[in-house]
Amino acid sequence: MTGVQITGCSTSHSSGATPEASERPAATPSSGKRLLLAYFSRPGENYFNGGRTNLKIGNTEVLARMISEHIECDVHRIEAAEAYSDDYDATVARNVREQDADARPAIANPLSSIDRYDVVLLASPIWNVRAPMIMSTFAESYDFRGKTVHPVTTYAMSGLGTAVRDYAAVCSGATIGEGLAVRGEEVGKADAEVRSWLRRVGAPRS
Repeated sequence: MTGVQITGCSTSHSSGATPEASERPAATPSSGKRLLLAYFSRPGENYFNGGRTNLKIGNTEVLARMISEHIECDVHRIEAAEAYSDDYDATVARNVREQDADARPAIANPLSSIDRYDVVLLASPIWNVRAPMIMSTFAESYDFRGKTVHPVTTYAMSGLGTAVRDYAAVCSGATIGEGLAVRGEEVGKADAEVRSWLRRVGAPRS
C-alpha cells in the first residue's frame, strides 16, 4: 500500500482482575514522582515490512508492557468507545477522516483524573505521521499543568511524527520531555533501547 500507513496496537494489560489506574493508589517510586503510562493500542491486520501481518497483540502494547516491567508506574489502556476495525484499510480510512475533521473520538474508559501523577507517558502508534486522534481526546481531558509528558510511539516510517508538537499544543502547561520511538517491526527486540531511554529520562526502576 502507498500513502497512509499505520502500525499495530492492541488490548489492555490493565484489564481483568487488575484495577484501573483511577481505582488504586498511585504508584509512588522512591524518587517521589508518581508515573502514569497511558497507551492506545489496536490488534488485527497491520503494516509489516511493506506488506501486512495479523497481530494478536499490537506493537504499542508490547512496548507498554516492556516499559512497565522496568519502572514503577500505573498503566491505563485507552479504549475507543467505537472500536477500530481489525481490517487495515478500514482503519486507515477512518483515521484519515478523523484527521481531516480534527476529530476527538470518544473514550470508553476515561480516567476520572490524572491530578496525582507527576509524569505521564503517552504511548500510541503513529498513523499518517501523527498519533491517532483519540490521543488528543485523552490529552485534552485533563489538567497537565506542572507535569512532564513523554511521547512514546511505535511507527513504520515516521518516528515520533508530530507527537511532540501535538502534545505541546494539547497538554497545556506540561513540559514535554524526551520521547521514545520504536519501529513496529522491531518492538520485540527493543528492551535495551527502552532501558537506555528510561535511564536518560530518569524514570525510577521497579
